[in-house]
Amino acid sequence: MLNFALIGAAGYIAPRHMKAIKETGNNLVCALDPYDGIGIMDSYFPDAEFFTEPERFDRHLDKLRRQGDRKIDYVSICSPNYLHDAHIRMALRNDCHAICEKPLVLNPWNLDALQEIEQETGKKIYTILQLRLHPAIQQLKKQIQEGPKDKVYEVDLTYITSRGKWYFISWKGDAHKSGGVATNIGVHFFDMLGWIFGDLKGMELEIYKPEKAGGKLYFEKANVHWFLSVYDKDLPADAVNEGKRTYRKINIEGQELEFSEGFTDLHTQSYKDILAGGGFGIKDVRKAIEIIAHIRKNVL
Repeated sequence: MLNFALIGAAGYIAPRHMKAIKETGNNLVCALDPYDGIGIMDSYFPDAEFFTEPERFDRHLDKLRRQGDRKIDYVSICSPNYLHDAHIRMALRNDCHAICEKPLVLNPWNLDALQEIEQETGKKIYTILQLRLHPAIQQLKKQIQEGPKDKVYEVDLTYITSRGKWYFISWKGDAHKSGGVATNIGVHFFDMLGWIFGDLKGMELEIYKPEKAGGKLYFEKANVHWFLSVYDKDLPADAVNEGKRTYRKINIEGQELEFSEGFTDLHTQSYKDILAGGGFGIKDVRKAIEIIAHIRKNVL
C-alpha cells in the first residue's frame, strides 16, 4: 500500500483522484485545500489529515518524510492551473512523485525547469491524459498509423460544456490563472490531436472570447477546425431539446468518432498505468502545452 497526499481536495476533479487512489488499493494520508467543506472525503478516506494552509501541509509532508515508514510516495495535484508548477515543486522537494491534472503547466519554459528538478531529485512528474487511454481514441490512432502515409485528414472538433455565471467569477474565468477557455477545457483535446496526427505546422485563430474560442490547427497528418465553448447558447438544438448541457463531436473525413461513453471514468486506469511503471510525463505533454501557449500569445 502506497501513501498519497492530495492538493486541491475540494475541486471538481478531486473525487476522481480519491476514487483512483482507493481503487488501486492505496491510502490517502493527508489533503490540502483552502476551502474546508470536503464532505466527499468521508466516502473515501475519512481518516486523512486535512489542512487549509499550504505552509502547514508542506511541514506535514516534511515530518512524514523524516519518519521514514510513513513517508508520502505520491502527491496528487488538483489545484488551479496556475498553481500546478508550485505544487509539483513542493511534491518533489518532499521526495515524492507528482501526479498532476492537466494542464501540467501553462508555459513550455516551465516544463524545462521541472525537467531539471526531476533530474535533481530523481522523482517523476506524471500527468493525467485520459483520452490517450480511451479505446475509441486508441483505435483511431491505430487506424491513422495504418492508413496512407501521405494522407492529410480533414477533422472537425467541437466541444461545448455549459458553465454558469460562477465560472467567470472563479479562477477558471481568469485567463492569467486558467490559461483561458482554450486551455481550461481544450488542452486534453489538443494533446489527443497531436498524439494522433503528429507535429503542429501552423495555426489560425478565428475567435477568442472569455466564453469561447475557435480556429484551425495544421498538423502533419490533419487540418483541424476546432471550436470550444462554455456558453450554453452555443449548444445545438438537438442537445438542448434532449436537456443536455454538454456536446462533443469529432468528425474525421465525414465519419463521426463516438467516444461519449467512458470519457469520465479513466482516472483509475491512469493511476494503474502510472503505478505499473507507465504513465505520461513531461515529454508527452510538451506539444499540447506549446499549442495552448501559441493560442494565448495571440490574444493576451
